[in-house]
Amino acid sequence: MELNCLIVDDEPLALDLLEAYVQRTPFLRLCARCGSALEVLQLLDEHSIDLIFLDIQMPELTGLELSRIVGEKAKIIFTTAFEQYALEGFRVNALDYLLKPISYPEFLKAAHKALEWFEMSREKFALTERTKPEEECIYVKSDYKLLKIELSRICYIEGLKDYVKIFVEDSTHPVVSLISMKALEEMLPAASFIRIHRSYIVNLNRVSVVERNRIVFGKTYLPVSDSYKEKFLEFIHRKMIK
Repeated sequence: MELNCLIVDDEPLALDLLEAYVQRTPFLRLCARCGSALEVLQLLDEHSIDLIFLDIQMPELTGLELSRIVGEKAKIIFTTAFEQYALEGFRVNALDYLLKPISYPEFLKAAHKALEWFEMSREKFALTERTKPEEECIYVKSDYKLLKIELSRICYIEGLKDYVKIFVEDSTHPVVSLISMKALEEMLPAASFIRIHRSYIVNLNRVSVVERNRIVFGKTYLPVSDSYKEKFLEFIHRKMIK
């Protein structure tokens, strides 16, 4: 793993030293050296920066002030000649704090700490992506095409003889498909979809207003028939605050 980094210091000799250290470190890639904190703001908009080696005492804008502006855009390792800034540095969530004069072993130790942080973050993200449930969907034939419809986007379904209309979030027209309500109902997860009428199936996660024996979707009112009322009311009562 390679980290894109900036070195920021108003002293040319300090920049030269840090640049030499970065060049000696295989997993660091120097994107730029900056003589002021203000230069960093423009670079962050133009490049993807992982890590900033940042001096604290600088004119116009201090390193501490800059770190608060940077926020989560990049991680910070402070470099300074003044030990009293150490506590303040950790308060702004810096990864590490290097006290000048900085030796290469100290620099390398801080750089490895940054590398470990990024590797752990990447592993955590990868694990989250692997364990994140895939969006459930169905495929239906409509107008000689096979359409993928995410179940979470379905508001309700209306049955009309041998075909159905599937009303989907943010769509002005329903998806029309030649399929029976019974066949479609068997494809849908019972935990989220419920038959409320011979002609209607609703996505329970989309139900926000129930008025008497009707479910309200904007200007559309769907009746809850006596045949399906008991099962629907069981769901409502489980979610009701009493």
